[in-house]
Amino acid sequence: MVLAEIEKLIEKYENAETTLIEETQLKNYFSQETVAPHLEIYKPMFAYFLDNQTERAARELPLKTKKTKPLYQWIAVAAIAIIMFGVYVANFGGKRTLDDLNTEERLAYNQAMEAFSLLSSNFNKGTESLAMMSQVSESLEMGSEQFSRLGKFDNTINRLFKIEE
Repeated sequence: MVLAEIEKLIEKYENAETTLIEETQLKNYFSQETVAPHLEIYKPMFAYFLDNQTERAARELPLKTKKTKPLYQWIAVAAIAIIMFGVYVANFGGKRTLDDLNTEERLAYNQAMEAFSLLSSNFNKGTESLAMMSQVSESLEMGSEQFSRLGKFDNTINRLFKIEE
């Protein structure tokens, strides 16, 4: 191969413009025993590339793909839908009153309000249960105070009758 052609290929290689065929030509040139003296610095690099081409892994590495759970995927889809709905309402919803709604929209509005009231009543039931739990907690605290008084009473009786433990 002509030396001028090799120098052009090296210049193209340094600019990352060579094709695979041209790189193969460079590897073949630098694998020879005799190389132009001013191109000797490239010989170890291309020899390294030739050696790496023949290397193979000692064993197969299994690829472990993580499968996401379908629940998380649906949660992500629901979150995106809520965000998109919020953006739509913020940009295109405008300020409308109940009088501006047509019959179909009013029906949808009324159904949504019924659903929200159902949710609200269920949440209120949960808060009532929590209120009951706080009453139980207060009763337990009062009981523990009464129990501590019993211990004081027990100590007093022991002192009166001089009972040693």
